[in-house]
Amino acid sequence: MREGHKIVTTRILHIEASPSAARSRSAETARHFLQQHRALHPDVEIETLRLWDLDLPAFDATMIEAKFAVLRAANATEEQKRHWQKAVRLARAFNAADKYVFSLPMWNFGIPYILKHYIDVVTLPGENWLWTPQEGYSGLLHGKRAALIYSSAGDYPVGLPSLDKDFQKPYMRTWLGFLGIDEILEITAAPTLASPEAVSASLARARNEAERLAERF
Repeated sequence: MREGHKIVTTRILHIEASPSAARSRSAETARHFLQQHRALHPDVEIETLRLWDLDLPAFDATMIEAKFAVLRAANATEEQKRHWQKAVRLARAFNAADKYVFSLPMWNFGIPYILKHYIDVVTLPGENWLWTPQEGYSGLLHGKRAALIYSSAGDYPVGLPSLDKDFQKPYMRTWLGFLGIDEILEITAAPTLASPEAVSASLARARNEAERLAERF
């Protein structure tokens, strides 16, 4: 896009949550979606973040103590400040994107634990959300967009009882909404545990949907 006389590049962060990206149905669909989007918008900048290759700091007792020591200005030690900055750097790198593409398989009806770990690290007060006594919680990432590209062994369509077992999609929608991101597109490759014909059909539907939504993104 052009801002005055300066060309401003739209930055897309693709967050890959599958450990087997080469064989991942969600990652494959996401790559197709991004290829289609780039064909329409060749000036975009796309970065792929493979969570399984990322050295995420543990969000353990040490991190929590550092968090409260720094945020409450409770005489945080230099070591605590350095420890907390690890999370802040990851959060700011996440926040810097204009758009997000998440490719994630369903694991045990929810999301892969590596993605939950990443979410816990980058979701930080003062960086991408705030709380005040007057207004409660408010997200800081308004104006950004996200595409959620799922895969799952079973199918969980709206209107059927199986939908109650799906904690993958509601969790992602809720988290992004908490950050202020409410422009969300969703693509699902499912079922992936079925006959070869059924799997091929589900992947074809996902690719078609990716092509249809690439322009809207």
